[in-house]
Amino acid sequence: MALFDLPLDQLREYRPDVPEPADFDEFWKRTLTESAAHDLDVRLEPYDAGLVTVDVHDVTFAGFGGHPIKAWLVKPKGVEGPLPCVVEYIGYSGGRSYPWVHTMVPAAGWAHFVMDTRGQGYGNWQPGDTGDPYGTTGPTNKGWMTQGIESPEHYYYRRVFTDAYRAVDAAKGLEGIDPDRIVVAGGSQGGGIAQAVGGLRDDLAGAIVDVPFLTHFRRAVTITDAFPYQEIVEFLAGQRLREDVVFGTLNYFDGLHFAARGTAPALYSVGLMDDICPPSTVFAAYNRWQGEKRITVWPWNKHEGGGVHVRREHLDFLAQRR
Repeated sequence: MALFDLPLDQLREYRPDVPEPADFDEFWKRTLTESAAHDLDVRLEPYDAGLVTVDVHDVTFAGFGGHPIKAWLVKPKGVEGPLPCVVEYIGYSGGRSYPWVHTMVPAAGWAHFVMDTRGQGYGNWQPGDTGDPYGTTGPTNKGWMTQGIESPEHYYYRRVFTDAYRAVDAAKGLEGIDPDRIVVAGGSQGGGIAQAVGGLRDDLAGAIVDVPFLTHFRRAVTITDAFPYQEIVEFLAGQRLREDVVFGTLNYFDGLHFAARGTAPALYSVGLMDDICPPSTVFAAYNRWQGEKRITVWPWNKHEGGGVHVRREHLDFLAQRR
């Protein structure tokens, strides 16, 4: 994949005018208020992962609608608390996997709360353990991008973003966790979720947003043929008369609007050859982020972005917030 998007100097100034719904804040306030009626019901079970330098717990908490959401809590063993904590969200189609996958953050002296993504976690990538009991309310294409897309109230990511918001609440309430030092993190879909939570909360110590998905939908579906955005294109190719409805719904979930409300220090990353989450969609959100921020640009990379190299940047970012 060659460079296909805007030149880097234009990307750094790219601020598209994408009007948000007039009731965007009210919609999310109502959503989170309704969810708050359900007790978090956080349950921890010790888990033998065969690891000697960390303690592992299998976590269940109540997400959107009170639905049970799984997570891992991995903490460095023998470290005096209260500990800072990274709440991590997973990329598209992946689940929380196994606790031995999540040892870098505890090795740096942080607790690691890894949220499963409801309904995802299949195939040969990262397995998951959380279902989505809500189901669909209308026609849908394969995957999750079009589930409930005819209504913001029923759209799949209303449930996921709410789960993610409540994951922070669950982490904050755990014994041995410092509620004032919570950093949200993720890549791709996980980056889009972290970006959304960063816009919905004003009590975070930081946000790590790698190659974020779920951002600048209108542009993404017109400049890339890659999935998962292509799920929306295929849906509209069959549902020819529903364009306004579809984008009306997506506008409540666009990372641009969440980024415009983000105030925590943020570390972004982008691959300039990324055809899955095109660089202009990433910069459009990054340029709107209101808090202290920095973006790492990987000129020769696709959606893998910085790969293992960006992990050191994550560690430096966390070290500044211990």
